[in-house]
Amino acid sequence: MNNHEISHDTREAIDSYLDKNELYGVKVRLNQYAPGDEFWRIVDNESVGLGWKYTVGMLSWLFYTILPQRIIGGDNYNPFSNTINIYSDIPAVALHEAAHAKDLAGRRYKGTYATAYLIPFFPLYVEALSSNEAISYLHADGTIEEQQEAYRVLYPAYGTHVGANEALFLSSPWSILAPALGAIPGHIIGRDKAAEIHEDGNNLVNKK
Repeated sequence: MNNHEISHDTREAIDSYLDKNELYGVKVRLNQYAPGDEFWRIVDNESVGLGWKYTVGMLSWLFYTILPQRIIGGDNYNPFSNTINIYSDIPAVALHEAAHAKDLAGRRYKGTYATAYLIPFFPLYVEALSSNEAISYLHADGTIEEQQEAYRVLYPAYGTHVGANEALFLSSPWSILAPALGAIPGHIIGRDKAAEIHEDGNNLVNKK
């Protein structure tokens, strides 16, 4: 996932998606650590209210600064700076993060919506929207391999979110194991979905 070597295909996928959805204000950082620029992007982001960007927004910047994901990895989208950070070479993951940007762009109260991500189980709604958007986009514009990879990667990732949210109400050791356990059904379902896709002539169809 976090190999820090980003290919042309991944770059092209996210660039094409942002262009087709007219998300021109989104910053994409490819394997980059730039706390100074991130700080000013939060300050200059007029789409997020002052209260949110100087509290939760600055906390997100502090986390980004102290724990450089350039080292520890973890593709993500920061709604307070409107920035996508990519460290892996999986088009589906890049599109998933770009889908977060599209989702936020359509919200009226962007700061409130972004902060609501901290509420238990709300992230499951947000992550489901972005994963479904990425998969739908690849069904329309991606290759069969990219579609299959999306199912194999995004479903387990969603499972970890389910487990992580459930962990908030569990005691040790289950709270520690919950994200990994949540990924298991995601792997099973994702691989099953990927196996259902096959190529029929020039059309990508589903076995069902």
